[in-house]
Amino acid sequence: MSKKLILAGCLFFLMRNISFSQQQNFEFLHGLRGTTYHQINYHALQQTYHIYVMAPEKIDNDQKLPTVYLLDAGITYPLLASYYNYLRLGEELPPLVIVGISYGTNDWQKGNMRSRDFTAHAADRSFWGGAPDFAEFLSAALFPLIEDNYPSEAAKRIIFGQSLGGQFALYAAQAKPNLFFGHIASNPALHRNLDFFLETKPVTENQKKISRVFVSSGSEDDTRFREPLLKWIQFWHHQQNPPWLLKTVTLEGHGHFSAAPIAFRNGLRWILQEK
Repeated sequence: MSKKLILAGCLFFLMRNISFSQQQNFEFLHGLRGTTYHQINYHALQQTYHIYVMAPEKIDNDQKLPTVYLLDAGITYPLLASYYNYLRLGEELPPLVIVGISYGTNDWQKGNMRSRDFTAHAADRSFWGGAPDFAEFLSAALFPLIEDNYPSEAAKRIIFGQSLGGQFALYAAQAKPNLFFGHIASNPALHRNLDFFLETKPVTENQKKISRVFVSSGSEDDTRFREPLLKWIQFWHHQQNPPWLLKTVTLEGHGHFSAAPIAFRNGLRWILQEK
């Protein structure tokens, strides 16, 4: 028997013992184990959102937990939900519910509408400005789903966004301050509509309610993102009677994308501190 026939036979035997599955199964990625999936077809925006949820298995029946909503979850959910589980091993973070909001693609032609959903109006971008409608989606569809089915505390919602997602975190803090208790904006991209974020001051339904806003900027972030953000930081730090508890940090050595995990960790630790 030739060596080629022997090799072909070995490959055939191996292929018979390998199964391929198209199903989502995180059982052997234990950092993501326990993830549940929901699909929301939101007709008001003609948009499908893919929702991934991780909640602790063992808690008291009446216990409610702070809930972190991750934008751009096609990337941030596998990155940060597994990182959260890693941090839990050292008790660096408390038990949380983690919710990822994904478009299922990076391609706007296939349905990734982050440029619409995460942004306030910009004069030179006709497709920007959908943040009010996305906020309505959260209130009308996503929050009820999560808070009716998971141990999620409505008063302790936290939003995490990177880049344009960071813009939405600041939009929520300024224009919809009752949506979230905590806001983490990692390298928020304010380069096309900074004026909106310098002029919009939050008005809360409950004047005693003070939300927390954590804003981080990578020292090596692109100049077109970093300079507008530094103007925002300077403006709000000089306001008397600021509308939030505000924490701003520079993450030394980090660029636009590398900063997300450390912003996630440090932002949550600051937001969830008791004082």
